[in-house]
Amino acid sequence: MNNIDKQYQALLQDILDNGVKKETRNGGTISVFGRQIRHKMSEGFPLLTTKKMAWKTMVTELLWFLRGDTNIKFLVDNDCHIWDGDAYKNYENKYYKGEAFGYKKLNNLEYSPDLKLSQEEFIKQIKTDNEFAKTWGELGPIYGKQWRDWNNYKGDEIAPNGFEMWNEPIDQIQNLINNLKTNPDSRRLMVNAWNVGELDQMVLPPCHYGFQVYTRELSFEERIVWMKDNSPTREVILPQSLGPEFSLDEFFEPYGVPKRAISLMWNQRSVDTFLGLPFNIASYGLLLEIIAKEVNMVPDELIGNLGDVHLYSNHVEQAKEQITREPYPLPTVTLPSGLEPGLGHWDKVVFEDFYLNDYKSYPSIKAPLSN
Repeated sequence: MNNIDKQYQALLQDILDNGVKKETRNGGTISVFGRQIRHKMSEGFPLLTTKKMAWKTMVTELLWFLRGDTNIKFLVDNDCHIWDGDAYKNYENKYYKGEAFGYKKLNNLEYSPDLKLSQEEFIKQIKTDNEFAKTWGELGPIYGKQWRDWNNYKGDEIAPNGFEMWNEPIDQIQNLINNLKTNPDSRRLMVNAWNVGELDQMVLPPCHYGFQVYTRELSFEERIVWMKDNSPTREVILPQSLGPEFSLDEFFEPYGVPKRAISLMWNQRSVDTFLGLPFNIASYGLLLEIIAKEVNMVPDELIGNLGDVHLYSNHVEQAKEQITREPYPLPTVTLPSGLEPGLGHWDKVVFEDFYLNDYKSYPSIKAPLSN
């Protein structure tokens, strides 16, 4: 059953029917406010089928976040270009302010507006020149930095050298994993990217600014279903006696049967509904799958809370086309089999470790990206 495509199409129609026209920093939009999407992961992986999705691009960006990376070189090297425009715009703004002079001087070039690289030249330079990439590929303390390396200010304490003191940076993702293992019913299982003190250092403030997870115990029947689904013969042989001495954990433990289900809810202030939202849905769906595997839980429900939900004016006709398409069944994903507990290994995981199974979709629908 594919309800996620239907919900997404209904959201597109909602914007077309009820949207308010606005002029924004990067183009005209029609928008609505305060919507929600819910998906049961048991119904399949939430990769839209009503247009072909760039699976590799989505996986690569999520791996980039999990690595704690904030430089586009990793993305460019892996043929992922969704952040190119933001990096180039940052370069362009600084160039015309003369801030690029330092780099040009190092390369024995005089500063001149005529020497400004085109975006194509800029990306080629990122790919081939590590020093250039180190300076101009950096996007500031965006998602990966906040997820894996949140600055922890110590307050008014001053070090002997006169500098302000900081605690060890906070790895929010690793803390989340640890807390899921030790206190899975906590109401504090959250990761936040909206670091108010560092927003002005980011090329773009986070659109999806935080997420929370929630777990519950699986019923006996749900654990039996899991065993059947993961058994080569799809059969489960129960003990003949289920008396008082029968221990569910002792029975299930040899088979590695999870005890809990886990759900994820993300919050998003600004939603580019045609281009961005399909990526967000799939990305958080994959993140839920990854976290569930890390802590041996069953992915349960994916929920998106959406703030300013908009279509750019040059996406309207594309949205109308997508609404007419009848969804296909959803695919499934297979995660890397060699994942070790803990997240220190993410620099070793590559796109090819993830498998998308039985994905059938309509052709892609091209639309310009608004940076």
